[in-house]
Amino acid sequence: MQEVDKTTLPLEVSKVIFGEDEIQEAVKRIGEQITQDYAGQKVLLVTVLKGAFIFMADLVRAIKGDVEIDFMAVSSYGDGSKSSGVVRIIKDLNASVEGRHVIIVEDILDSGLTLTYLLRNLKSRKPLSIEVATLLFKEGKQQANIRCKYIGLMCPDEFVVGYGLDYNESYRNLPYIGALDASAYEQ
Repeated sequence: MQEVDKTTLPLEVSKVIFGEDEIQEAVKRIGEQITQDYAGQKVLLVTVLKGAFIFMADLVRAIKGDVEIDFMAVSSYGDGSKSSGVVRIIKDLNASVEGRHVIIVEDILDSGLTLTYLLRNLKSRKPLSIEVATLLFKEGKQQANIRCKYIGLMCPDEFVVGYGLDYNESYRNLPYIGALDASAYEQ
């Protein structure tokens, strides 16, 4: 694991879980897998704003081949630190997915409730294929059976921030992924 100067961590971040180098190695590996799996074919990468936008930007650059990107924004109702799975689409895709290879790009696969809704919604639009790529996978936290073809890193059961992941819109700009101290979100 890459060493990080602990004196530069925000007070609410208790430790670094994945450093910049570790993250970039995972992104590169996923990009290479997608490049190989879709050689000679165009793929549409879809991400849900805002959390996965940094991962999406790095992943697009790691894929050698014909890719298109699009974004969705959803509202997932919950208590601020957990999803309820009740989802409302705020911004839909601009592109049609019908007859196309689609990969949903996620920052973290936790409960899987929001992703279950998105998969069902996008499958109803008749894509040629649909897969999931996630940077982080919290093993054992899924409340839904999600098949995730591309997994970057196995994440411990902690509230994580950085590299696009946030708490109350803060910490997205951290170049690493760290654990947020429970005192920051349990009140």
